[in-house]
Amino acid sequence: MLARHLLARRLRHSRPALSLTHARYLTQNASPPPSPSTSASSDVTSQNSTPAPQTPPNQPAKRQRTWLAGYLDEHPTAKKVFVAFGSAMGYGNKKQVAGRRAFNMYSHLCIPKPDEDRAFWQNECDLPPTFQSWFTVMNLHVWLLTVRLRALPAPQGLNHIQGLIDHFFLDVEDRIRRVLQPAGPDSMLPAQNLMPYTPPTDFYTIANSGMKVVARGRAPERLVSMQMKVFREQWAGLGVACDLGLVTGDAELAAAVWRNFLGARGARGIVYQSDADSTQPHFRRSVNLLGGTVEQGGKMTPEQLRAEEAKDDGSGVHDYTPAEADKYVAYPELMAALVAYIRRELKRLEAIPDELILGPGKVGTESLHMEQLRFGRVRDGNPLLKPLQKDSRR
Repeated sequence: MLARHLLARRLRHSRPALSLTHARYLTQNASPPPSPSTSASSDVTSQNSTPAPQTPPNQPAKRQRTWLAGYLDEHPTAKKVFVAFGSAMGYGNKKQVAGRRAFNMYSHLCIPKPDEDRAFWQNECDLPPTFQSWFTVMNLHVWLLTVRLRALPAPQGLNHIQGLIDHFFLDVEDRIRRVLQPAGPDSMLPAQNLMPYTPPTDFYTIANSGMKVVARGRAPERLVSMQMKVFREQWAGLGVACDLGLVTGDAELAAAVWRNFLGARGARGIVYQSDADSTQPHFRRSVNLLGGTVEQGGKMTPEQLRAEEAKDDGSGVHDYTPAEADKYVAYPELMAALVAYIRRELKRLEAIPDELILGPGKVGTESLHMEQLRFGRVRDGNPLLKPLQKDSRR
C-alpha cells in the first residue's frame, strides 16, 4: 500500500525521461512523419545550463530517415510497387489512413499546446508543473478537435475520432510508463521501444529526479492500469462538461473551466486574512473520489471527507491561503479568457472545409495542411477581454 502511494505521488509530480514504446507507432507508419517541436516558447530557463537550440514552433523537428525511405526515394519504380503492395495489404484503406491522419493531428496540433501557453497555464491559472496539469491541457485540445471531427461525413468522422482518442491514450500510457520506470540502454526492450511515442515536454518535471533509478523499462502494471482508469474518467468528465456548456451557454462552460482548469478553488468559500484562525493552518483541496490515492472514496463519511480535504497531497492545487485571497479577483477574467478561447477555436475549426480536415486521403499525404489547422494562443484576439482591459486602465 505504501509503495503504491509513493509511486502514485511520483506520477503527479513527474516528468518522463526519454524512453519506451515506439513499436506501436512504427506499425502504423511505414515512413514516420517528422515530429513537432515540443516547445514554442519557454518561460523558465535554467540559470546553470545553456539552453539547447529549439526548432521553431511552426516547423516540426526532423526525424532520421530509414534506409528503406531513402531507397524508395531513389527508385520510383520500387516505391510504386511498395505502395501498391501496402494498399493490397490494407495499409491504404480509409480506416488506416484516418488513423495516421489523426496521429498527425494529435502530434502537430495538440502536443505543442501546453508548452506554447505555458505561462498562461502555470502562472495565471496556477496549474502546477505536473503530469496531471499536462493531461488536463491536452484533454481540452483533444476535445476541441473531436467536436470538429464529429461534423465530418460518416464514416470518416468516426474513424478520425477513434484514431485521435487511441493515439491520445497510447501517448498517455507511454508517458506514465516512462515516468514510473524509464527505459535505458540496458533495458530488455527492442531498440525502437526506447524512443518516445511523442516528443517529451518541459511542461512537467520530476520531483525526485535526483534519485538513482535503474532504467529497467518495466513499470508496475497494476499502477499503470489504475492511473489509466483515472485519466479515462477525467477524459470523459471533461468532455461531458464541455459538451453541456457548449449547448447550454457560457455560464455552464465557465463552470467547467473553473472546475478543471482553476482547480475548483474557493468551492467552500473564500477565507480572508481577517477571518482566518491563526492557530490552524489553512489548506483545502478537492478530493477525487473516483481514483488516485483515496481508497473507497464513495464510502467516506462527511467528517472523513473533510479530513481528507485538509491533507496536502502534493498536487499544488488547493485553495489559496488567506494571505493570497486577492488572487480570486482574477478568476472571472480567467474564465472569460478560456471560454472565449474555446468558442473562438471552435468557430475557426467550423469554418475550415472538410476537404482540408481530411486531407487528400492518400498514403504519404497524412501530414498535409497541418499548418492551417494549428490552434491559436489563449490570449490572442479575445473579444471578451477588451471591456475588462478598458476598465483596468481607468
